[in-house]
Amino acid sequence: MASCSWHAVFAQQVQTYNWQQIRAKFEAVNPTLRAGQLNIDESRAQEITAYLRPNPDFALSADGTQLTPYRGVYRPFSGTQLSPSVSYLHERENKRELRLENAQKGTVVARSQQDDLVRTMTFNLRSAFVQTLQAKAVLAVAMENLTYYDKVIGLSRDRLAAGDLARVDLDRIELQRVQYEAELEQADVSLRTAKIQLLTLLNDRTPINQFDITGPFDFSNDIAPLDEIRRSALEARPDLKAAMQSVDQARTAHDLAVANGSADPTFSVWWTHNPSFNNPFDNNTIGASVEVPLRIFDRNQGEKERTAIDIQRNQRQEEAAAAQVLSDVDSAYATVLSNLNLLRPYKDRYMAQALRVRETVSFSWEHGGAALIDFLNAQNDYRSIQLNYLNLVGSYMTAASQLNLAVGREVIQ
Repeated sequence: MASCSWHAVFAQQVQTYNWQQIRAKFEAVNPTLRAGQLNIDESRAQEITAYLRPNPDFALSADGTQLTPYRGVYRPFSGTQLSPSVSYLHERENKRELRLENAQKGTVVARSQQDDLVRTMTFNLRSAFVQTLQAKAVLAVAMENLTYYDKVIGLSRDRLAAGDLARVDLDRIELQRVQYEAELEQADVSLRTAKIQLLTLLNDRTPINQFDITGPFDFSNDIAPLDEIRRSALEARPDLKAAMQSVDQARTAHDLAVANGSADPTFSVWWTHNPSFNNPFDNNTIGASVEVPLRIFDRNQGEKERTAIDIQRNQRQEEAAAAQVLSDVDSAYATVLSNLNLLRPYKDRYMAQALRVRETVSFSWEHGGAALIDFLNAQNDYRSIQLNYLNLVGSYMTAASQLNLAVGREVIQ
């Protein structure tokens, strides 16, 4: 029985992860990221196809089969001559090398696109992580406030028993408890919902009660200058890299289109068992030929023009991507600064002031020096300041994640 009890407790043990562990697990198991990785593998397979040589052609011809009998004897295959031949298309102007180069650059673009997918999906993961931390913080505060208020109710009942408090005032105090109960219940639902979203991104079927996270839920005043962050974004953003690499790939595609406009000769060689007119005793002969298409009408003009235009299109997309990067950075940076400007006075003054007002009014009310309405207002003000502060911290951490997303790497931990 003891062993079974130990196994039951072990089965219910909570697994706690920090941000680094959550991210590592996410990158390993998320199905969307794994599907994106397969795009890179497909692109590598296309490199093999691109570098393949043309297959040689084999032909077998027959000639000299008799249709009429000779001197009364019908031997149709006695004079049949077989002639096997082999031909091979020789590609000029480095077509095969250009095809490989184009495919390799496509793989480079696919890797950058996968990095961009990781960037955006990591932001979604970080947002879910922050929401879970925020929900945990709100739940802890809600439990703390309810515990504190239950102590107030206990003191109020003692005052009622001592004749120092009217029954209607106690009823009003106890009725206020429903707000604390509702906040606690709502905080619990929010935490469970945030955990569900996080587990979905992790493709994890662990029960909510056995899954938890840990990490700092706070803000930092340290932030790099905007110019430095902009430079980092232009260097690190994978979607901008993909746009730049697409321009390079488009140039290679144009070179390939020009090469495809050149004529490729086909070399053929054959052997036949057929007597020569000049040498009647020579029955085995060989022959060779070179076939060159005349590129008079079709010189791949359309593809040359299309790929030249495609270079310009990709260049415009690169310019648009660079402008979008700077716009994302500036917007996210302004949001982070705005949240910091709101958080600093909360941490420096408002939180301490709200606590001091609550304790002072509570002490005064317990000794008959303050009205009940003042006491209840002080309690509500303290709760509001607390929740506002936690929500601002959550907004700051989300904005920091947005800035990391805009830069393409973590500039704010």
